[in-house]
Amino acid sequence: MLKKVLNPIQKFIQIESFSGILLFAVTIIALLWANSGWASSYEAIWQYKMGFTFGDFKLIKPLILWVNDGLMAVFFFLIGLEIKRELLIGELNSLKKATLPLLAAVGGMLAPLALYLTLNTNPQTADGWGITMATDIAFTLAIIKLLGNRVPLSLKIFLTAFAIVDDLGAVLIIAIFYSGGIKWMLVVYALAILAVLIALTKSGKYTKQVTIVAGCVIWLLFLKAGIHPTIAGVLLAFTVPIKNKIESIFFAERVSEIASKIEESETTDTPLLSKTQEKEVKKLKKLIKKYKPRLQHLEHKLHEWSAYAIMPIFALANAGVAVSTDMEVETGLIINIALALLVGKSVGIMLLSYLGVKFKIASLPDETNFTQILGVAILAGVGFTMSIFIANLAFIGNDIYIDSAKIGIILGSILSGVIGYTLLRVTGKAK
Repeated sequence: MLKKVLNPIQKFIQIESFSGILLFAVTIIALLWANSGWASSYEAIWQYKMGFTFGDFKLIKPLILWVNDGLMAVFFFLIGLEIKRELLIGELNSLKKATLPLLAAVGGMLAPLALYLTLNTNPQTADGWGITMATDIAFTLAIIKLLGNRVPLSLKIFLTAFAIVDDLGAVLIIAIFYSGGIKWMLVVYALAILAVLIALTKSGKYTKQVTIVAGCVIWLLFLKAGIHPTIAGVLLAFTVPIKNKIESIFFAERVSEIASKIEESETTDTPLLSKTQEKEVKKLKKLIKKYKPRLQHLEHKLHEWSAYAIMPIFALANAGVAVSTDMEVETGLIINIALALLVGKSVGIMLLSYLGVKFKIASLPDETNFTQILGVAILAGVGFTMSIFIANLAFIGNDIYIDSAKIGIILGSILSGVIGYTLLRVTGKAK
């Protein structure tokens, strides 16, 4: 039973770890490209406008917005699937298991916010408080991967759990604070479609094709309503069923029957399948499709797409900041973001985690200590993907603030990564 629970978690960590390494490589490429002799091509590619028209309706956007609003909606759909799984059957499905990650996440969101607002002296950059509140799970797990067995699996699970709560917080922040001029009638239409999808799921009539079409309509309605369209991805994920259509006992019995028929139809004169075997293999495929929960199936498929395509493309499109001696930047914003990520995250996570354990409302993960919690708390200051995403929303239309925010994010993330890695390496014991 334990193996069945741990295997998916270990696979998730492995994919996210490699994704972090890939993200780091793509970030370096984006920075080099934006500061090379081909910098104009970098800008031209991402500002190239594309889209479609249908009568009086037009949807034409720069490529970078198709990435940030469209492609990232798929990433947010994956986040929604992860949140649903964790809330129903994962590390957040009971108060006992969820308390420490929940406390860590709350501390990791509120402390950076408070520090940012305290340090901020420019009213025009006050809206950037949300930038410092999210942890990049791919980067942090990639750093932990480098530590090998010096870090116990329980600590990685703790990090993953509170990062998912962080993501939920970021989703709510984007929906509530970084969406403006909302057209509520369009929101009502979108929610009505969601309600229909939920009803179909509950009645056992969920279909992938209907969900995709409905998802595109909901995305468009949110876009036109003034709510960031990536939120549609999260909400859509909650319509995906988590239960399988057939029970394990029935599945095992049918598989046994199919296996017997395949064995009985075995031919020795050719390696090709007989007609009976082909028929039984088709039955097996249909049976597996009914047995495996749609949420689990989609999550597994999208993890690789997200890790190896969506997030790297996002990083390539957004991390390319042209740095020069005469560039105009907001130094205070850079410092504020870097400190909020490095100091705010670590202090907030560590403080609430310690108080939770001290007052016995939470307990440390197995084989871990507070020094390791501190190391992970510092690592949580690596806020690359979601932080850049929120920066684009917070300072939309102001390239100076966006570039300054990105520099602050990269600086704070590098410092958090190096210090957190060093602490965990020095204090951890190789097994």
